[in-house]
Amino acid sequence: MSETTPLRRPVPEMDVNEAHALVMRLDEITARFQGQFDELETAIGMYMLGRLIGWKVLVLIHNKRTIRKYEEILGINIREEFQEEGPFADKSVALNLVKKIGGFWKAVNGVVKDDELREKRRELAL
Repeated sequence: MSETTPLRRPVPEMDVNEAHALVMRLDEITARFQGQFDELETAIGMYMLGRLIGWKVLVLIHNKRTIRKYEEILGINIREEFQEEGPFADKSVALNLVKKIGGFWKAVNGVVKDDELREKRRELAL
């Protein structure tokens, strides 16, 4: 049996009505969905994680085409649906790195070079 690690910070609270509305929304999305279930599953996963990490981390994780596909499946726009940075955004190494070097959109659009990112990552590790 595996041991559980104690939480380092509290999980954001959600009241019963909010939780019910979230489940109903996901059920409705599933009911109207037509396509491969692996895409639906991944889109719902992005939604659930997006609530906690925010849209900036999602943009760093996924490419633009994938974001658009999941937004279409979910019927949302992530920049309208989620905070820029959610309560667990700081757990993202990529976001922390981009903040250190500056230029979030430059990093997203590939203007920041891989060599520069690697160098900054080494500096952060020290």
